[in-house]
Amino acid sequence: MKKQKIIIEHELRSNSQPIIWQLISTPEGLARWIADDVQQNGDTIKFTWGEVWKHHETREAAIIEIERNHRFRIRWADETDEEAYMELRMEHSNITNDYILSITDFALEEDVDTLYDLWDDNLKRLRHSSGL
Repeated sequence: MKKQKIIIEHELRSNSQPIIWQLISTPEGLARWIADDVQQNGDTIKFTWGEVWKHHETREAAIIEIERNHRFRIRWADETDEEAYMELRMEHSNITNDYILSITDFALEEDVDTLYDLWDDNLKRLRHSSGL
């Protein structure tokens, strides 16, 4: 079944390109706001939510594109829609001189609201952990 593309834009309170890039493209950065633990092995990234020794969920993704200091795109290993991916993109605002985080993700129509809620929670974690 074909998934619906969603795009979320979030203005960041920073004009530091290296800090933002680290938060959206490295296992250490992603573990601060997307998952509880993130491990990378080559072009494969493993995301873990929850305590490893208790109830937890793990998903793997392949890195399909990196444009340094601009965007980071992955495809979940269990993804059945060949057009679906998750992308984190940083764009510079000439008006505010800050960066905007643009998130592209895909969900089935009945899961779109849940995905928006998930990203809202992730962005709250990003704000809490880094002030962005």
